[in-house]
Amino acid sequence: MRIIGPKAYIHLNRCISNLENIQKKVGDCTILCVVKANGYGHGSVAIAKSIASNPNIQFAVFSIDEAIKLRESNIINDILVFSRIHPDFIDLAFDNNIILNISSLDDIQYIKSYNLKTRRCPRYHIKFETGMNRLGVDIKDANLLYEKIIKDLKTHPEGIYTHFATADEGDISYAEYQLSKFKDVIDLADKLNINYKYVHCSNSGAILNLQESYFNMIRVGILLYGALPSNEIQNDINVKPVMSFCGSIVNLRRVSKGTPISYGGVYKTLKDTNIGVIQTGFADGFPRPWYEKGYVHYLGNEYKIAGRVCMDQLMVDFGETVPKIGDEVLFFGNHNSGNIPVETIAKNINSTPYVLLTGIGGRTKYIYLDD
Repeated sequence: MRIIGPKAYIHLNRCISNLENIQKKVGDCTILCVVKANGYGHGSVAIAKSIASNPNIQFAVFSIDEAIKLRESNIINDILVFSRIHPDFIDLAFDNNIILNISSLDDIQYIKSYNLKTRRCPRYHIKFETGMNRLGVDIKDANLLYEKIIKDLKTHPEGIYTHFATADEGDISYAEYQLSKFKDVIDLADKLNINYKYVHCSNSGAILNLQESYFNMIRVGILLYGALPSNEIQNDINVKPVMSFCGSIVNLRRVSKGTPISYGGVYKTLKDTNIGVIQTGFADGFPRPWYEKGYVHYLGNEYKIAGRVCMDQLMVDFGETVPKIGDEVLFFGNHNSGNIPVETIAKNINSTPYVLLTGIGGRTKYIYLDD
């Protein structure tokens, strides 16, 4: 059956190419590919499978459920869970070889209790709080944490990491401050003979903006999917958008000059024109504020969105063009001679590519391409 509603074309070859170009940039570092939030809206399993066989690839998700989904899909690479440890899922993590995240002194007690009960200890990374003020062990407690690891746990951490708050901004002074604090806890770990394999703090912004933060593991999120983390940094890596978000033309009517279109009648036609109805709305993830300045691509040309986006549909002013019912228009991405960067929309509506990409849903059908 032909799909007439919204479609997210996922160009898997572009994801592979993006990863390879990122690897060229960072050298021999292990790449921790972040596929949380359903692969930033792209489909975590399909994305993971497309790149799992590349050398030095691990995966990161936020929740234990996301990790189990990858395991059930036969992803055998290491998987790190970013969320706070909960005692109820430690056993599940151990059984599925999933790496947990120590982000509090209390987490040591959770693992210690599990170890005393089962004689097993899960794999884990330590996250330090250096300035994001989210999850993470406070750096002032680093010495106490390391002492507890030495005293209470049978297994040392596999990795130590932190997260930058401003690495994707033009002014990276705060990120440099965080990096300095992070280096202090790494030095302390070495002094106390803490055995660890990986050190990581670079995210997509830091890959482009703070090369001295690379260490031996790099976390790659939005850049893997071909979008930039912000418009304040220069991109020196060739990445292409992995998602192309499209919708189908389902109706066409000829209207007179001055005809109001959609809710509130805020859009009035400037001349006699063809108005197309596209079967995609804000319930499918289309960014509603984009209608004010927004446009779509059809056969390589731009056409203005006509009026407020509805829950299930939106209208487009095609002028004298007579589009074919069933044809697709491009909302963002690079597909069929059209190119609308998601960053362009994000900038115009004061949003981010993260929000726009992860917001795709509703009745959107995912179509995976290897073109």
